[in-house]
Formats: sequence, structure tokens, C-alpha cells
Amino acid sequence: MKISLIIPCYNEEKNIQKGVLDRIANYVQDHKHFTEVVIVDDGSTDSTKEIIKKEYLPKFKFFRLVENNHEGKARAVIEGIRQSKEPFVMFTDIDLATPLEESEKLIAQAEKGFDIVIGSRNSTREGAPILRKVMAVGFIVIRNLALGLHKIRDTQCGFKLFNRDVALAIIDCIRLFDRQKTVTGSSVSAAFDLEFLFLASKMKKRIMEVPVIWRHVETKNVTFFHDVLETLRGIAVIMYHNVRGDYNN
Repeated sequence: MKISLIIPCYNEEKNIQKGVLDRIANYVQDHKHFTEVVIVDDGSTDSTKEIIKKEYLPKFKFFRLVENNHEGKARAVIEGIRQSKEPFVMFTDIDLATPLEESEKLIAQAEKGFDIVIGSRNSTREGAPILRKVMAVGFIVIRNLALGLHKIRDTQCGFKLFNRDVALAIIDCIRLFDRQKTVTGSSVSAAFDLEFLFLASKMKKRIMEVPVIWRHVETKNVTFFHDVLETLRGIAVIMYHNVRGDYNN
């Protein structure tokens, strides 16, 4: 199977200077499944794009840079899926909180015929602040009651592998991110994962969840309380569209 690896990024010059793209390139170029890395820049205002264009695109021919307006991580992932060339797509966070070596676990399940394979972070969430752990439990309760995603333990892990055709069919049905909009500041758009998996469940797609290594990495792009409120609003909007029957069209 051939896979396009999608890396959404926004103002990541510090992570790039730490060598994350070099680690990604070194892994991908020796891997038989990955054929391209699609870096989707979400309107960075620092030197992210310039560094990638000058130092990485000439060096690694399997790297591609897609330049978006600043619309948030969800739109970056969507655009990456649309721009990808291979039958399977995988996306991961640029901070590599989950090592790329863990992709083998996802690939093994995709080869068995699963349409969507999602990483599940360890229950202890190694290194994460205690407040985030507590609020994560509360979020899971609300999510399950509202959307019925009881069979999925971790909807938010930024380490997922999709059959591209299935992903495109789901994206065509989403409501939260069906139109372009400009955002201010960072926007991780956690509700995207919820709507995507909610729709996948409604469509009876084959979903497999596998445990992966994950280590907490502090990032400026996560503003916890803002993201929680944004996600709760997203859940309410998903419920609204579901009650209206919009997802049945």
C-alpha cells in the first residue's frame, strides 16, 4: 500500500529548527509505504514557509508544500487529504509526540481492510498536566453522551490513517468546516476529529483503534480552555445538524 503523509503546520520555525522535518524525511525515505510528505502551511506568519522552501524542498523531492490561508488545523488536514496522491493518507502532528515508527501499527490494520485506523494515546498521558487529564475525562463523558462514540476511546490523537476515497466521501459531508473562513491565532479544531468519526460511524465505515506511544509536548498552538470551548461548541453544532437530518442528505 502507498501512503501520503500529511503534516499540518502553523508557525513551526522553532520545531523545524529542532530537526523535526529532518527526522520525518529520514524515516520516510527509507520506508516502503510512504511516497510523499504533504506539508500544509496554515498561513504561518513566521519563517516556516521560507525555511521549508529554501532548505527542505530542494533536498527532499518527496516533500511538497501546500500554502493555505490561516483557517485552522482542520482545514489544513482537509486540504492535505485533497492534495494527496496515494490511495491512503496519514496525518501526524509536526511535534512528533507520537513517533513515526508507531505508524507500523496503523498500517498493519489498514492492510487488514479497515477504512480508518486511529492512534490511541496511553491512558496515563505521560507528561501531560493533571488539569488536562481531568478535563479529558470530562470531555470523553460529554462526547459519548452527545455523539454516541462509545466504541472509540481516543478521538483526538493526532495520528490517523485513512483510506483516501473514504476520507474524501466523509469530508464532502462535513458541516463544521465546509466553508473557508479566516481565523485568528492558533486553532487546532478538535471538533473536526469528532465530526469526521461521527460521520464515519453513521456511514458504517470500518474503524480500528490501536494503542500508540505518546508523550506530552508543550506547544504554543494549543490554548487549552479556548480549545475546550471551541470543541463543546462544535459538539453542539454536530448535534444540531444531526437532528435536522443534514447528514442524511
